[in-house]
Amino acid sequence: MNPLHLHSTVPLRSGVRMPVLGFGLYQSTSAVASTTSALETGYTHCDSARVYRNEAEVLAATAKWKKEHPQSEEIWLTTKATGREHGTEKMAKAVDDSNQKADQEGLKWDLFLLHDATSGPIKRLEAWKVLCEKRAKGELTSIGVSNFSEKHLQQLVDEGCEIPEVNQIELHPWLRQGPIVEWCENNGVVVQAYCPLVRGDRFQDPVLQEVANKINKTPAQVLIRWSLQKGYVPLPKSDTPSRIKENAVVFDFELGPEEMAKLDSLDQGSKGACSWNPVSVA
Repeated sequence: MNPLHLHSTVPLRSGVRMPVLGFGLYQSTSAVASTTSALETGYTHCDSARVYRNEAEVLAATAKWKKEHPQSEEIWLTTKATGREHGTEKMAKAVDDSNQKADQEGLKWDLFLLHDATSGPIKRLEAWKVLCEKRAKGELTSIGVSNFSEKHLQQLVDEGCEIPEVNQIELHPWLRQGPIVEWCENNGVVVQAYCPLVRGDRFQDPVLQEVANKINKTPAQVLIRWSLQKGYVPLPKSDTPSRIKENAVVFDFELGPEEMAKLDSLDQGSKGACSWNPVSVA
């Protein structure tokens, strides 16, 4: 296995390659500035969503960056549509609206996700079929889901649909999502990890502190590295330039088996969630 670096990529089922480290923009208070800071740091993967209400800002910042740095790496852009926009007609309109925003900046979305499964089995199935049809027409590149449990994923298979290329879920040592991760790994679905830093709430955890102090890294860097070594695609977020940079300095060290095992032992199941984590909906 080649050593990971900031521009390492992971292949999706379609053959497209996605950067292994993303920059999350959930509740970003300054999406243009934060996206710009991330791109300046070297990130090549930005994660937005329609419900974040910052698609236009992320696109504008990316377009400006690409214009000013024509020789730079390609930038991977993700967006998502929540359950409120599921169903055949609403989903089609949501995709068209997001695509129009990207077109205006001369860009495209590399990955479009169903943001959650809360719309119920009928509407989310309709929404997924829309994404499949849009990709077949060349209107989308890669498609996937977010906050889907193994049962939600299996429903798509049982209905004869193609399997998502990506499932983005809350994922960190306190919430390891074993059954979902296992299903994804067994079916070729790349797992993206949101809230990989647990929103900073557990940086003082004694086990995490012990590991971080032993290798002279910050708790944030340890958590991101844990995620990378698990084979996930972490999406750390911050609006602070210094932390954006810190979160990218995770390729000059490795966690040994002992450190990984200690972090694995922190799992609390669903009680360990720090966010919405709606994977248990029907």
